[in-house]
Amino acid sequence: MMRLTMAALALGVLFGVPTGARAQWAIPDDVKTVSVGGYPLAYRETGSGEPIVLVHGSLGDYRIWYAQAPSYSKDYRVLSLSLRHYYPERWNGVGDDFSIAQHAADVAALIQQLNLGPVHLLGHSRGGAVVLTVAKEHPELIKTLILEDASGMEGLLPETPETKAMAGEVKGLVARLRVNLAAGDKEKAGQEFTDGLNGPGTWAKRSALQKEILLDNLGTGVDSGERGHITCADIAKFSFPILTLTGERSPKRYLEGFAAARTCNPSIPAAIVIPNAAHAMNRDNPDAFNAAVLAFLAQHRGPLQPASATR
Repeated sequence: MMRLTMAALALGVLFGVPTGARAQWAIPDDVKTVSVGGYPLAYRETGSGEPIVLVHGSLGDYRIWYAQAPSYSKDYRVLSLSLRHYYPERWNGVGDDFSIAQHAADVAALIQQLNLGPVHLLGHSRGGAVVLTVAKEHPELIKTLILEDASGMEGLLPETPETKAMAGEVKGLVARLRVNLAAGDKEKAGQEFTDGLNGPGTWAKRSALQKEILLDNLGTGVDSGERGHITCADIAKFSFPILTLTGERSPKRYLEGFAAARTCNPSIPAAIVIPNAAHAMNRDNPDAFNAAVLAFLAQHRGPLQPASATR
């Protein structure tokens, strides 16, 4: 059922409510949109207080935060968004506006148009590269930066056989994903991509919702693998608090990237390792993940304000 009726659009214009562009696909009833360059960027909003914006990674969407939003929204205004061309859009991979730069510009525009900033900004995996780029281009929008197995810092690692192997792993995952998609085997595409990031047998253990989210976003598998161009000089300029997290069984390249970032900016603390978890740590061990994030947010939270003052 489409939410954006003409009446809703008229009310949005009249009262300044961000109704977003008219989507050509169905928008779930509990999801809002905001127009970003004519594109209806979808997000789910819960809670009140200081805003925290959650940015998903590859083959994800706003729904991956099902174990975070209910917890965080007790004290914060939580916006879980879907990047351009991810669900609820069912993208066919055609177009030239799917990039880290475009997605970062969209996130920045959402923060600006909803007058949210500065925000607590959390990015997972490819979403980490997106939020790092937002922080680089718009540091004024950032209150804190939370990086969950963030991509985007590959350029900080020295050229060694190991780092070349890491890069090859990612390219191999994407290449196999494209082959499986071309063959029309969505289940195999989802299984190989998930197991490649999180370890053999992970796909079989995923819940029906977790599988549905990934399969709904398989069209975004055309991702070129480009992860932005975050340099040591960029990270050295970051003056806001930063939290880094990795899973106990995550690919080692993420922990190595965080260690390299610390050499650029010593104010960044050592990464927190989430036990009994791999790359999807916010879903593998949500209790430990949420505890670490909420403890960090509590350290950097501003004075409590009435809920009406945060809208």
